[in-house]
Amino acid sequence: MDYEKTNLSSRAAAIHDIIQVGLMAAVIFVMTSIAHIPSFMGVVHLGDSMVLLGAVLLKKKKGAISAAIGMSLFDLLNGYTAWAPFTFVIKGLMGLIAGSIAHRKNYNGESFINNLFAFLIAGIFMIAAYYFSGVILARFIVLKAATLNEAFIIAMKDIPGNIAQAIAGIIISLPLSSTIKKALKYANIVL
Repeated sequence: MDYEKTNLSSRAAAIHDIIQVGLMAAVIFVMTSIAHIPSFMGVVHLGDSMVLLGAVLLKKKKGAISAAIGMSLFDLLNGYTAWAPFTFVIKGLMGLIAGSIAHRKNYNGESFINNLFAFLIAGIFMIAAYYFSGVILARFIVLKAATLNEAFIIAMKDIPGNIAQAIAGIIISLPLSSTIKKALKYANIVL
């Protein structure tokens, strides 16, 4: 009998996790879809704010999965198919990095300063990762005639947009994550 209760409890927890990841992936997809501007080889958007929010609310594992799914789904459905595999990995790692730092030690995603640090590190990672992904795409997929040196130069054109995207994501997600975390704590809701 105890085994059945434990088994049902773990199934309910798994379903709960799937629902949370699915909802956050949808929120990330919608935010990216609502506010995006095409850039030289990619797109600048506000979806990173929800990636960072997901990392704080859902922690590293679920935050990473929801970020990878939501962002790569946007790429697949909006003509950025070549970027989708890169996005899946980069945004997943971005969520993992932000969630790992935000929830390290006893911070539990509740420290404004620690979350800022987490978001900055995740943003820097995203900018660098998309730069090197842009080099690969410029060299082997988008502009096959480009040399490797040219690809490194071409990929630089998207750096300013990625910096703006990271900054906007941090500006939106910091107060939002603090407010939501406080509201959840006040209501005794554990995600």
